[in-house]
Amino acid sequence: MPELTTQIHNLKLKNPVLTASGTFGYGLEHADFFDVSKLGGIVTKAVSKEPRAGNSYPRMAETPSGMLNAIGLQNKGIDHFEQEIYPELLKFNTNIIINVAGHSVEDYVYVAERLNELDHVHAIELNISCPNVKDGLAFGTSCPSATALTIAVRKVYHKTLIVKLSPNVTSIVEMAKAIQDGGADALSVINTLIGMAIDVEKRKPILATATGGLSGPAIKPVALRMVYQVSKAVEIPVIGIGGIMTGTDAIEFLLAGASAIQVGTANFIYPDACIRILQGIEEYMNRHKILDIKDLIGGLQVC
Repeated sequence: MPELTTQIHNLKLKNPVLTASGTFGYGLEHADFFDVSKLGGIVTKAVSKEPRAGNSYPRMAETPSGMLNAIGLQNKGIDHFEQEIYPELLKFNTNIIINVAGHSVEDYVYVAERLNELDHVHAIELNISCPNVKDGLAFGTSCPSATALTIAVRKVYHKTLIVKLSPNVTSIVEMAKAIQDGGADALSVINTLIGMAIDVEKRKPILATATGGLSGPAIKPVALRMVYQVSKAVEIPVIGIGGIMTGTDAIEFLLAGASAIQVGTANFIYPDACIRILQGIEEYMNRHKILDIKDLIGGLQVC
């Protein structure tokens, strides 16, 4: 069997397959389909200080080779998470990574400080790049704001700190460097691209919010390019996200420089997509006689 363990800062993953926030619930919803503990980790849906109702319906739409969503970070808040969800997560023998959202720096800091006290939360992922809420890109498109937020959270959160980057910026490399300087331990690259769909019969946007976040295979070439650029520009690990549907897709991201990957839209098509992708990675490594996943990371041969 090939060696699949990889490292995100001081977080040891049994394999490089993680779930993408917002596509896997809290992991509890998929436990009937496969053993979730087989994954390298679970990145949960967003948790905020106060409950968020999310956006109005309709808030999802299919597009060619992709999907638009405008959920709006709907969740019941940190109190509900700590009292009702966290005890259930104790059953999973894998890394638990909580996606954190907020309206302000103070919101992020408050949630991070609460999560720092929970032993079975192994890392957090700051969501500063969601295009589906009014304040979603306030931090993710400004280097000074992103750096200030990262510094503030770093002061209260002492485990692995991951920041999720927006592709909707002029230079994702400059953003990555700024967040690294702020004290982040790793970067998730990328969140969804801003997109739109129109009902031509009604002459109205399909989404109630008009625009939403585009995910799925349609964004994979963009995501790959950004992972490649960011991984060469920073010294901290990069987690690749964007249109990963198969083991081959995952291998591409690893070769581009990602130390791990997140599976998102594929979970809506196949509830066991993560396991299929993990099996695909193993099959590729066996076929090419690769003994250690680390030999693939950043292994792209560029002429």
